Amino acid sequence: MENWDDLRIFLAVAQSGSLTVAAQVLKIDPATVSRRIARLEQTHATPLFSKSPKGYDLTEAGHGLMAHVDAAQASLNAGLGALRGDGEGLRGQIRIGAPDGCANFLLPQVCGHITKTYPDLDIQIVALPRVFNLTRREADMAIGVSQPTAGRLMVQKIADYRLHLAASTALWQIHKRPERLSDLKDVPTVGYVQDMIFDKELDYLEPLGLRRVQLASNSISVQMNLLRQGAGLGIVHDFALPFAPELRRILVDHLSLTRSFFLIRSTDDRHNRRLNQFAQVLVSGLRVEIQRLEALAEAPGGKF
Repeated sequence: MENWDDLRIFLAVAQSGSLTVAAQVLKIDPATVSRRIARLEQTHATPLFSKSPKGYDLTEAGHGLMAHVDAAQASLNAGLGALRGDGEGLRGQIRIGAPDGCANFLLPQVCGHITKTYPDLDIQIVALPRVFNLTRREADMAIGVSQPTAGRLMVQKIADYRLHLAASTALWQIHKRPERLSDLKDVPTVGYVQDMIFDKELDYLEPLGLRRVQLASNSISVQMNLLRQGAGLGIVHDFALPFAPELRRILVDHLSLTRSFFLIRSTDDRHNRRLNQFAQVLVSGLRVEIQRLEALAEAPGGKF
C-alpha cells in the first residue's frame, strides 16, 4: 500500500518543479520533501525527477505516475467538495485565455468533459497569440508557456510537453529527406512570424540556425495546415500530431524540445472557491490529455 503522504509530496514537487516551493506549499521542511521523494524513488527503484537548471523535471516514469496521482487527487477533492456543496457552485461563466496550440488541441477535449460533469457551467476559450492581462479581467485565468515575472499573479505549473520536427510524406516527393540537422537548409521551413513571437519560449527555429522561414504564421493551426499540404517542415507539438495523420516526426534522435504550460491567475482570486475548484479540474484534465495524446504520437502508426 503506497503512502499517500509521499504521493502528495511528489505531486507538490511535480506541480511546482521545486523542492523549496513544494515545502512552502505543504508547510514542511525542504529536507523532509527531499527525503520523502528519495524514499519513493528507492521503493520503486525508479527515478521520478531529474535536476535541471529550471528545477526538478519529471522523468518519463514521473510523468506516468503524475497522471494517476493527479487524477486521484482531483477525485478526492471533488468528493470532499461534494460534501461541502462546492459542486453546486461550479456554474456560471468562466473564461480561459490560452495560446492557440493549447486552445485548439487540448482545451476542447478537456473543457468538453468538464461541462458534461458540470452542465450548469459555461466555459469560454479565448485563443490569442499574446499574453493576457488578468488585471483588466480579459480572462478569469490564462494558460501561458512561461512564468510571468511581474504583476499580482499566482502561477501553477501544469505540465511539460514535447515538440519535434514534422513534415508530410508529400514533402519528400519534391525534396530529399534530411538525414541530419545540417540538411534542413535545403528544405522549406514553416514557422512563426518572427516579429510576432510574443514569448521567447515559442522561438523554436532560431537556435537551429534557421533564420529564414519561407512560410510563416502567428497561428500554430495555420502552420499545421501548411505542413499537411507538404509546404515544408516545422516544429510541431507532439500532442497535436494525432490530429494530423499526414504528418510524421523526423530527426527525432537529433532534435527534441521540451516546453511547459503554466496556469496563471490573479492573486485576488486566491480564496475564490469556484475558480479554485475549476482550476483543479482543468489542470488535472490537461495533464491527462497531454500524456494521452503524446503516447499516441509515440506509437507506431498511432491514430487519434
